[in-house]
Amino acid sequence: MSTAGTAPDTGERARAAEWIPTATYPDPPEGGAAGSRLERFIDAMIAMGQTGQVFGEHGIGKTSTFLSHIPRAHPGTEVVLLPAANLTPDDLLVNAPVRQDGGGLALRQLIMGRLRPGRPFVLVIDDSLQAGDTIQSQLMQIACNWTLGEHDLRELGCVGVFLADNESSSETGTRRTDLAILDRMATIRITANDTSWRRRLAERYPGRDLGGVFREWAGLTPELRRLLSPRTLQHVLDCAEEGLPLRWGLPLLNGARVALTEPGKDGKPGRDRTDEILGRIAAAAGAADPDRVADPVRRILRAAVRNGWAVLLQGPPGCGKTEITRQVAAEETGRAPVYFSLPVTALEDLCVPVPSSDGSLDVLLTRSLLGPEPKVVVWDEYNRPKDKAAFAKLMEVTQEWSLAGRPIENLRAQVALQNPPYHLGRRLLVSSNNLAQASRFTVSYEVLPEDIPANQWLIDTYGRTAETVLEWWKNDIDDEGREWITKRTLERLIKLHLAGEPLESGLIYLGDGEFAPVPLSGLEARLAERRSVGLHDLAAEVDAWEAKLAAAARESSEGTADSDTVHRVLANSEVSQLREHLPEVARLLRHLPPKLRATYLVGQAPEKQRFWVDAFAEMAAAGR
Repeated sequence: MSTAGTAPDTGERARAAEWIPTATYPDPPEGGAAGSRLERFIDAMIAMGQTGQVFGEHGIGKTSTFLSHIPRAHPGTEVVLLPAANLTPDDLLVNAPVRQDGGGLALRQLIMGRLRPGRPFVLVIDDSLQAGDTIQSQLMQIACNWTLGEHDLRELGCVGVFLADNESSSETGTRRTDLAILDRMATIRITANDTSWRRRLAERYPGRDLGGVFREWAGLTPELRRLLSPRTLQHVLDCAEEGLPLRWGLPLLNGARVALTEPGKDGKPGRDRTDEILGRIAAAAGAADPDRVADPVRRILRAAVRNGWAVLLQGPPGCGKTEITRQVAAEETGRAPVYFSLPVTALEDLCVPVPSSDGSLDVLLTRSLLGPEPKVVVWDEYNRPKDKAAFAKLMEVTQEWSLAGRPIENLRAQVALQNPPYHLGRRLLVSSNNLAQASRFTVSYEVLPEDIPANQWLIDTYGRTAETVLEWWKNDIDDEGREWITKRTLERLIKLHLAGEPLESGLIYLGDGEFAPVPLSGLEARLAERRSVGLHDLAAEVDAWEAKLAAAARESSEGTADSDTVHRVLANSEVSQLREHLPEVARLLRHLPPKLRATYLVGQAPEKQRFWVDAFAEMAAAGR
């Protein structure tokens, strides 16, 4: 089998693969700049004109090695990457009537426009075993003969064809067994040690010496290295660069954070070594690994826009994750995000193949993804896709930031939002995923209700009624009750009260006359002005409460029930409420036990932390 054009010789490739010095590799590692086993295999197959088949686990750098090595080692050669799992039969080849020179019509096969780029190209078919049956037939014609329908790919400039796959049965749809096909390809099975992922990661962080990180990773067992693949290790290091907890870089597999564990002799998971391993990686990288950060959802979203990340936010229904994503996206880009709800998004809503004037198949993207404006794409209800075809297409978007090979212009970030598989002991109708799909996101975060500051929005929108309902939610019901009463439910309860309707209808209805098991008598009493103590009450009777706290301080250094009441009200109040009553808060603060006062400065959002600094300053000034 011959190739069109002339491939550069080995010396030219070595010179083209110019070395980029980094803190990790100031000099080329042993083997030279293009020394990985996969890179050598790529060069050999191109020189031989032979189809190459590459097998290796997900996330070890197979695709990135093709994309980085070929342009360096073969200048002027384009890499055409086809994610096979996303292809439909009409993406590659379609029959269409074409008018002949004499005026009559004839049937002609139109080929995908990306397969005729106008210069030499290497075709890389990624995840070919995940393609459907019809696509498999088309791909095998390409792999065996370098043709597609009536088109010879060599004449179109093709100088190399590669199939890249993961053999795991959990991630592939089929296996090749036909000897007539298998005899057409040279095959290599690789591990992470055979790709250039270390060099790429070192170039991603040129000022950080990752030698210690690579040694820690190499010292792990094969199973742990599979869970902490090079792709996931990159996500962990991205979190370290942004000062986020490193564990947020680990994927959420079927709703649960992947734990770095090894199976025991009985096949059951062994000891969870996640904290130990990530702690060693943080130390080797010279990075912090905080347990928590203030205002985590906003911080993740802003980092995503700043760095070009795809992130996953998983949280219970009604916790406010969609609204805060819309808000932050608008703040960071100056325009509303591009929003897709997966249960109602079909493949043709994203892109469709259309004939072009040059006789090839072009890709028409949905209007919302076009144009030079900065874009944040929101994939809502990510684990509730309308069909498998649409979900498969998302694998390309989240990994390659393109649709059918067409880059999305000025795409700044992608945010996938989903519900967990279980909430409040009930199964939610969401789909499952595998490790290859789950590890596409730089950050995977499990959203807690307290992470999203929707309370202030409720107060700004509904005023005193919202303050009363929030005081009930924070002080009168237990943790399980608060899980049932989402921010969405809180707004319904407020609206029902303002409309003069019974509150029970605002609770989640479970069927057969049963509502969410949360007693509403306390809320009804508060709204009927038979209220428990809130911040307004403390401020209105500050002299009396100050006297109570002073008496409590004399009685015990730990305080009394009055101290606990005031502490609970202050800790649960919103910043706007505290600012409104700053003088009164400062007066009460000086009589609280020191251990309670100390809690106001720990783990708070920056805005709330600033308030407490001001309050302590006013308390100190009043004491002089």
